[in-house]
Amino acid sequence: MTADITTLLARAQEISTDAERVTEAKLRKVTLPGGAGVLGLITLDNGEDHTKPNTFGPRGLLSLNAAIDAALADDEVTALGVTGKPFILAAGADLTSIAGGGEDGVRIVAELGHAVFRKLQDGGKPSFGFINGLALGGGLEVALHCTYRTVMDSAPALGLPEVMLGLIPGWGGAFLVPNLVGADTAVTLIVENPLNQGKTLGGKAAYDAGLADAVFGGVDYLERSLLWAADVLTGKVTVERPEVDRGEAWDAAVSRGAKVAKAKTGGASPAALKAVELIDKARDNDRDAGFAREDEALEAMSRTPELLASLYAFDLVQKRAKRPAGAPDRSLARPVTKVGIVGAGLMASQLALLFVRRLEVPVVLTDLDQERVDKGVAYVHEEIDKLLAKGRINADKANRHKGLVTGAVDKGEVFADADFVIEAVFEEMSVKKSVFADVEKAVSPECILATNTSSLSISEMAADLEHPERVVGFHFFNPVAVMPLLEIVKGEQTDDATLATAFATGKALKKTTILVKDSPSFIVNRLLGRFMGEVGRIVDEGTPVPVVDSAFAGVAPMPPFMLLSLVGPAIALHNNETLKGAFPDRFYVSPALERVVAARKPSYYGPDGAIDPEVEALLEKPENPVVLEPAEVRTRALTGLAEEVRLMLDEGVVVGPEDLDLAMITGAGFSFWNGGLTMLLEREGLGKFH
Repeated sequence: MTADITTLLARAQEISTDAERVTEAKLRKVTLPGGAGVLGLITLDNGEDHTKPNTFGPRGLLSLNAAIDAALADDEVTALGVTGKPFILAAGADLTSIAGGGEDGVRIVAELGHAVFRKLQDGGKPSFGFINGLALGGGLEVALHCTYRTVMDSAPALGLPEVMLGLIPGWGGAFLVPNLVGADTAVTLIVENPLNQGKTLGGKAAYDAGLADAVFGGVDYLERSLLWAADVLTGKVTVERPEVDRGEAWDAAVSRGAKVAKAKTGGASPAALKAVELIDKARDNDRDAGFAREDEALEAMSRTPELLASLYAFDLVQKRAKRPAGAPDRSLARPVTKVGIVGAGLMASQLALLFVRRLEVPVVLTDLDQERVDKGVAYVHEEIDKLLAKGRINADKANRHKGLVTGAVDKGEVFADADFVIEAVFEEMSVKKSVFADVEKAVSPECILATNTSSLSISEMAADLEHPERVVGFHFFNPVAVMPLLEIVKGEQTDDATLATAFATGKALKKTTILVKDSPSFIVNRLLGRFMGEVGRIVDEGTPVPVVDSAFAGVAPMPPFMLLSLVGPAIALHNNETLKGAFPDRFYVSPALERVVAARKPSYYGPDGAIDPEVEALLEKPENPVVLEPAEVRTRALTGLAEEVRLMLDEGVVVGPEDLDLAMITGAGFSFWNGGLTMLLEREGLGKFH
């Protein structure tokens, strides 16, 4: 039973806490041109910089409610508008404050959000959602309640990510989206995208999907939106929306959604299937019933272990990621005014693009010959041109960035004034030691020497140098521009100034940085190496690859042998060989994988989605095969992971289990609603890590 608005407002006051970073709703009057009247423009602003987006907690909703009521009560105001502080509308619910609201806190905030937002529909005055930037969860839903919407074409992220957190869109999204743009697009936004590593839409894509009625770009986005609103109000512009198909297309979308949910979660998280159910029932176009179903579903989801795991994971990426555990004092960091990169292949070129875009300092690529250097520089320039064509950067910035990226064959002169040099060459210790020996002759004694190695010892790499204290591991994940994680590895002699500079540089690159002890394969590759070794052994003993791949829906971001195909069999083999050499009692190198690599097969799967017959012929053929059921496969692999997690914690590879989880979430795509890895293992009864 939904409470009345007065009761909800009172209860919201009771459950509000100091943990909430309050987003204020600030109302001002804007006189529209052409006799369109006065618009009451509500701007959401939490008073923080752009790194801390607006969110809705109990007090934030109370502030928005007061602003909407004031606009509706003002006879001079003929229409309402809602927008956000520069480049951010809102990032949804304040999960921290909601979690502290007691047993019924989630239900109260769910009902209050519905009650406040729906005033934008039911207030008797037209309303406009001006989506001027990031709009996630409740941030998008507040705009969906408006009569009309515009969106900034460069808005970076619009979406409904709740399913990724083990929740469902609880402030109208599960009902409004399918009834606005159809069930198939709703399935994509509400189920498929969140389960694909939290994928979101840009502003132009959101407009194309039908979420907004107009799209504008440029610094005058809000002014153009207000002019458009005036034209709508005076009848110069008529907004037309396509009719939603509630028949077979809706059935097909729901069926697709159920398949996506089961494939991605294996039924391990109830939120995805519940979201599909809400989309299905939204076909009745009964708003009150739809909102009530959302309230009930959100309350049910709030009582699952997945929500606790999600809140834990959310806290990791929002707080621990911004204050890396064990990092030295930031005041020790040295400025980085020029970057050198040894290598000009694909990884090195991706690094050059990232450094020049984020640091905006000179970046120089070097390699063995001019042809390779030119190819690397050309790649960076082409990628910058693509960003310009997409409107992601302007012409001045594109030209400036391209001018900052150069190449050379001789390191001696171009590295002399570099503050930070990173190598991205072949993963072989002797090659890397030789590279650093050459670089040390060319650079100043204070220049940081970083390695992008994925598995080799930092200490050994630095051992023969005159200044081993300035060598640090700087392990990125591929693709560099997309993957958030950066493992910063401290060698035995790495000093605090080097480490502080590495963390400061990682932060400037907008990466999630984690301190790692110098140990074989560090965090993600060590855990994935154990995982892939376990499943490789199971296949070699006789369990078919498709059976093994079917065992991990809802655990790993993708089936293990599909992941192996994505990483590349050769890279996976090298990682497992490194780990086998370090820990021969636990890590396994599959003879079948060795044969697959020798045959230069890029994947275990063919283009038809079935196992490649040539790969099938290379697999082990045991005389007495042991064929496991999927549940047995899962338990055996997770048992191995649990053992490795415990050993890594005992060895001090990371400061705490939180860093292992943060790494697996941001570097390997493990789900929020599992809490990364350690909370999943605890729920499976495989150990206690916290």
